[in-house]
Amino acid sequence: MRTRLLPLLIVLMAAVLLALGVPLAVSLAGAQQQKVVVDRIDDTARFAALAQFVTDSPTGTASAFENERLATLSRELDSYYTVYGIRAGVFYRSGSAMAHAPAGWSLPKAGEVRDAFDEALLSRRSHDPRQVWPWQRRNLVVASPVIRDGDVVAVVVTDSPTGQLRSRTLHGWLVIGAGESAAMLLAVGAALRLTGWVLKPVRVLDATTHDIATGRLKSRVAAAGGPPELRRLARSFNEMADNVEDVLEQQRAFVADASHQLRNPLAALLLRIELLSFELPEGNQEIASVQSEGKRLAQVLDDLLDLALAEHTEADLKITDIGELAAERVAAWSPTAEAKGVRLVGDCPPTTAWADPVALSSALDGIIDNAVKFTPEGGTVEVTVAPDGNTSTVVVTDEGPGLTDEELARIGDRFWRSSRHQNIKGSGLGLSISRALLAAGGGSIAYDHHEPHGLKVTVRVPRVGPA
Repeated sequence: MRTRLLPLLIVLMAAVLLALGVPLAVSLAGAQQQKVVVDRIDDTARFAALAQFVTDSPTGTASAFENERLATLSRELDSYYTVYGIRAGVFYRSGSAMAHAPAGWSLPKAGEVRDAFDEALLSRRSHDPRQVWPWQRRNLVVASPVIRDGDVVAVVVTDSPTGQLRSRTLHGWLVIGAGESAAMLLAVGAALRLTGWVLKPVRVLDATTHDIATGRLKSRVAAAGGPPELRRLARSFNEMADNVEDVLEQQRAFVADASHQLRNPLAALLLRIELLSFELPEGNQEIASVQSEGKRLAQVLDDLLDLALAEHTEADLKITDIGELAAERVAAWSPTAEAKGVRLVGDCPPTTAWADPVALSSALDGIIDNAVKFTPEGGTVEVTVAPDGNTSTVVVTDEGPGLTDEELARIGDRFWRSSRHQNIKGSGLGLSISRALLAAGGGSIAYDHHEPHGLKVTVRVPRVGPA
């Protein structure tokens, strides 16, 4: 969830920073250019003041005073060009030069300089030339009219290189970019802390929910920070888990108590039926059927009690040699298998895992008992132990009739038995007990087809110790 929320926050923060940074960069570029334009306007105004009383004499003669002003204007333009490298000139309305620097520069017939000249002829001073961006290698042109007696008699034009302007603008942009980057890093750090603070209770809640779903009903959400709503949700979740555990505990207690309390009356009932059978003719089918059903009911009560205990008992996990334990169960069930004419074999090399030896033994007893029970005479039941990554597996295969895909989906449910196997002794609780015993220790049980026929039961036990 954090990997989905964090990019969204980062994108939003980046959009906000761009929305602030781009106008700031544009404003900075405009301010830098405006500063240059103001300086050039001041310069052109000074040159216009010098050129104001220099006239364009049709006869080519001028007074000594006018010649002195023209010489002064020429020296000023030369000095201006020498010091600043800015081309400048004063041009009559006709386009001829009054004075200019450098010597080879003249008024072009077209282009930005000519446009500024024409605009100044209309008595408009250049005040808003096109913006020069750092990637544009072009000059900045400013023109001011020279006015005498209300008429424009000449125009002062400056053609400035923009290298320094573009450098200052780029430097300002780099500063803005560095500030934006620093702000972005701070924002990402704040987003990491914020998302961590907000989602920590969610992560804890998710982990606890997974623990409870996998059978660790004692798990609870630890007190943690986060928004008040999530803290309140954590408290409510703990209360719900407590109530659920109480209900399940009451259910287990009821099943255990009912199984235990029913055993004594049932035992007394079976004893009376046994005494009654002595007064009836030998071989009476009805009394034999009643005795059989009574024994079956006693077995169901015993299995119910075992199931309640299996679901209630805490697992005592320790490093266990699964191979040795499986070999012991194969040896223990071999006489039963031989009596039925079934061959029980085991391939159980030493393999360690974390398990409760008693619970795992009981689970394997139920699985092997089920395999021997459904394997016909002359068949084989195989028990194989092997390591498999982070788990150790015990695979039990038989050569019984097997199950269909629909039946495989239901095997292990309480009291469920295939309609094809109703005549075989059993309560339908054996594999449920095995699953409960394995789940208490972090193990699992799975069922599959065994070719060419039969059932394959795979028990997995973790090789990694509990946290």
